Amino acid sequence: MNPTLDDIAAEARACRVCAESLPLGPRPVLRVGAGARLLVIGQAPGTRVHETGIPWNDRSGDRLRDWLGVGRDAFYDESRIAIVPMGLCYPGVDRNGGDRPPRPECAPLWHPRLLPLMPSVELTLLIGSYAQARYLGSERERTMTATVASWRRYAPAFLPLPHPSWRNTAWLKKNPWFAEDVLPYLRDRVARLL
Repeated sequence: MNPTLDDIAAEARACRVCAESLPLGPRPVLRVGAGARLLVIGQAPGTRVHETGIPWNDRSGDRLRDWLGVGRDAFYDESRIAIVPMGLCYPGVDRNGGDRPPRPECAPLWHPRLLPLMPSVELTLLIGSYAQARYLGSERERTMTATVASWRRYAPAFLPLPHPSWRNTAWLKKNPWFAEDVLPYLRDRVARLL
């Protein structure tokens, strides 16, 4: 008998593959539902998400929900929105004070097992350069900004987005086309999907 989405999600939540490399230890964070129509693929949990076990449970999540035009109840409804980051666990801090990249073992191990079991997904949000590199490959542009600016090329299946972190506030001010062009499309698609 083939494993179900719940079976694979339980395995993912119990994963300890790179435990020795995680400064706070493993705590895989994901939300999946077989009927989800929207998939959010971000980078990896931050410290607050690691502490609570709730994805996007921070200021970045507040901004992301604003971008989507949804409240917390809709965002955390697994029957509508799935959340599977590139790295399921908090990877630690780099020398510059930002988070380290997602662990390289994670997405190749779990995404091919989880994503096919969510056949209703119609839109996948690729948040940040790691998700864009994996899912757009050679089709992505040379920079994250150029990739997001070329968002129409990847629609309707994918929508590349910058990370909604407070660290990107300057990027958002420098690129007003994102709020003028991308966000209305995103909100309209999400409203129709949910």
